[in-house]
Amino acid sequence: MARGKKKTEAPKVDIGAEIFASLRDLEKLKGIPVEYMVERLKQALTNAYRKDREDNRDIPAENVVVDLSEKGLSMHLVKTAVEEVEDPTTTIHIDAARNIEPNAQVGDNIIIPVDIQKFGRIAAQTAKQVVIQGIREAERGAIYESYSSKSQELLTGTVQRVDPSGDVFVQIGQGSDQNDAVLPAGEQIPGESYEPGDLIRVYVLEVHKANRGPLVHVSRTHPNVVRRLFELETPEIADGQVEIRNIAREAGSRSKIAVRAAAENVDPVGACVGPRGGRVGAVVDELCGEKIDIVVWSEDPCEYVKAALSPADVISVEMDPSNPKACRVVVPDDQLSLAIGKEGQNARLAARLTGLKIDIKPASQA
Repeated sequence: MARGKKKTEAPKVDIGAEIFASLRDLEKLKGIPVEYMVERLKQALTNAYRKDREDNRDIPAENVVVDLSEKGLSMHLVKTAVEEVEDPTTTIHIDAARNIEPNAQVGDNIIIPVDIQKFGRIAAQTAKQVVIQGIREAERGAIYESYSSKSQELLTGTVQRVDPSGDVFVQIGQGSDQNDAVLPAGEQIPGESYEPGDLIRVYVLEVHKANRGPLVHVSRTHPNVVRRLFELETPEIADGQVEIRNIAREAGSRSKIAVRAAAENVDPVGACVGPRGGRVGAVVDELCGEKIDIVVWSEDPCEYVKAALSPADVISVEMDPSNPKACRVVVPDDQLSLAIGKEGQNARLAARLTGLKIDIKPASQA
């Protein structure tokens, strides 16, 4: 260990003030702390020094000390004085040590100045690269945080290109907040086509960190696309007077949504339909003609099932006493096909909406 002797001063390169001025500007612009970037620079300069010459590469990083301050930049090595040198990367013969520090003793840590003037160009390039990398990381981090907070939100994007695999790449955000999002083939509305330049609304599913920046996955088929569209079109939903309780969706074909009034004297279905059907019409247009049934949610499962099977008329609903998640529905004979729907779609969506297994029988068989 060192014994309190005055350290030998390493020659400085007068670029400290310039570096710190740049780092302070970077902190104001991108919010990256100066202290963080100084440590990054020190680490980068240490690695650059070790790679600069073949005989430097075996020197442990902890034996290379970088002193970076506004007064300048300097570097030195730390080696232990020994009588017999076995490892020249970490030790120095006592005679050589005394040429640097006349009073050196065996076991002392010797400060060996590095002539950084010869290393100045590499140091400057390294500093520049670290600052650029720091800016990129900060921007990626900011975009990641921004889009993480937008998860489960509806955004408007511009189609950039359609991949041969069927995936669509969409540019979302504006200005410095712009980022590419991926609309996978499985998250696209069946039958919908996309062309570069098209404006589409997409639902943010999740955000992943990636080397080139955040990877945003979006959807057009998620049930919450319907939810967010109605929130945009219906002021009563936005201000809490009407609540969307459940959604069942087969994207591109049909959706059912159950709504309830959270305030008195509010018609939840009428609010969602809007004057002359304008509100629900806007949602249908956005979803390329997808049919939407709006029904009233009820705490009474029998009443809820009746509403969910709309537009079919229902004679009766009875809960299965042996299975609380199942019920039996009786409909007029001429309403059976309407209650079941094409390929069973109406009954299937009603079951998803209510969370119940629905057994539909015509009145003649009941």
